[in-house]
Parts: sequence; C-alpha cells; structure tokens
Amino acid sequence: MTLITKDFSTGYEKNKIIKSISLSLEKSEWLGIVGANGSGKSTFLKGISRILDAYTGIAYLDGNDIHHASTKEIAKKISVLPQQNSSSLSLTVYELVCLGRSPHKQWWELDLDENDHFEVEKSIALTDMTSLKNKPVYSLSGGQRQRAFLSLALAQDAKTLLLDEPTTFLDLRYQLQFLDLLKRLNNEQELSIVTVIHDLNLAARYCDRIAVIKDGELLAIDKPREVLTQELLKKAFQVETCQIETPIGLQICTIKSD
Repeated sequence: MTLITKDFSTGYEKNKIIKSISLSLEKSEWLGIVGANGSGKSTFLKGISRILDAYTGIAYLDGNDIHHASTKEIAKKISVLPQQNSSSLSLTVYELVCLGRSPHKQWWELDLDENDHFEVEKSIALTDMTSLKNKPVYSLSGGQRQRAFLSLALAQDAKTLLLDEPTTFLDLRYQLQFLDLLKRLNNEQELSIVTVIHDLNLAARYCDRIAVIKDGELLAIDKPREVLTQELLKKAFQVETCQIETPIGLQICTIKSD
C-alpha cells in the first residue's frame, strides 16, 4: 500500500470538515472520491497532500507520517494537480515542466543537469505534448493546459498522483482524452492515483475503487459496482438511480431527485 489514512480528520481553522476517515490506496490503483457538493471531497485531498494540517489521526505515505516528513521528501513521492491552474502564464510548456524537478535539487543548484532535462523531456512525451513544448502556457487550449500541468506533476517523478476534479473545465471530448491518458499512465508507469471526480459515470468507467463521502465521513469504499448502488447513491446524493450495462461497462442512470 502506498497511502493509508487512519482516523484522519482535517478542515479549516476550528471547522473540522473531514471526520475520522480510514482508507488505503494500493500500488498502481486508481481511487475515485465522490460525494455531493460540500461533502468534503476536496478538503480530504488537501489534507492528504499537506495543504491542510491533520486535526486527528494519521496519513501514511510508504510508512511515513505525511505531516511530519519534509516538504521536499513528500514532493518526491506525491504530485498534486489542483482543480484550476493558471491560464495566464507566459512560461513555455518546457519551462513550466522544469519546475517539477525542484524537489530533486538542492537550494544552491540553480540549473538542471542532464538527467533533469531527460526527465522533463520524458514527462512531456508521456502526455503527448512534445510538439507544443515551446508554446507559452497562456496560448494553450483547456485540454492542452491540463496536459501541460500533468507533465509538471510527472516531472516530480512521484508515484502517487492526487487530482482534484481534473475534468471540470473540459468539454466531453477533452474529458475522455485526459482520463484515457491518466489510465495509460496508471497502467504503464504504475502510478497510484487519487481523483476527486464529479461525474459518477466517469468514476465508474475509470476508477478501480470508489470512496463515497457524505458530510465529511466515509460512507463506503469498494469497486464501482458495489458502491454505486441505488441505496447508497440515494443516501449520498438524495437521488433515485439505477445501474445499467453499456458497451463501456457499468454506468449510472439518474431517474429523479428526492
């Protein structure tokens, strides 16, 4: 297991939003986190990425307490892709991705060495951005920009990737392209992935397991077919649903809201 939380809680100032969640992430697993708006999905992700402090409990990464390890050491193991990235950067894609090598450099090392440039080129190639590497970030489309920032995350050479609703600002075509890319990286690079995801059908299509959060608590965590049931989705989202079989596997049909 790469990531484990035990009785983990976090939040903002004195407002505890996540309440004692225990779960684990296996090596090379894709875990989706779903829940209604305000349920605490993004807060949980911020907690396990150290953006927020832990109130109680522990989050372990490869056996080490995340909140007591150095920032540089955690950055070598966890890459984070936030919900929204800057669209006004004048940096080129290559210059942006170079920033991902920072955790592997000492403070006095101002220049990248041959290995760093190799890792940057490799990360750009993995996201199919080589032809755009000299383009400024501000000139990219939404889908291209997401791939550029994914390249930045990959350049850290971390094996655990945390993404907060990465398809929110993408149209249907780019949503599928981006998630197909993540699935390929998940398989070929043996990345462990945690994704906060809004669309239940995309979660069912791509994730190995799904965690359902309601009011800061973990309702269930299991394979999509076992979690996305009529009873559980009614409890989590207050909607009537049914499971349907499609050419791409299990999908969820929303019938009505309560």
